[in-house]
Amino acid sequence: MARGGNPLLDAHLDRLRAATAPSEPQFEARRLVEELALALQGSLLVRHAPAEVSDAFCAGRLGDGGRVYGTLPSGVDAAAIVRRAITG
Repeated sequence: MARGGNPLLDAHLDRLRAATAPSEPQFEARRLVEELALALQGSLLVRHAPAEVSDAFCAGRLGDGGRVYGTLPSGVDAAAIVRRAITG
């Protein structure tokens, strides 16, 4: 189970639960699906990836840093992520 593995993921899941009955679903469906996809990605990473990878994803995609692809907030262990990518 991913809940409890990252506080940003937990907060995202809580917001999702509150938003599962949108008042105007025809206008909010895409946003809800995007939020569900991010929750699934975060959940899989929290359960199966090293902490530096899952923490970076949650900080960059679920935190207050925005969702621009390829940007990460300060404090992310980028060196460990690069080492993992290079060494496999």
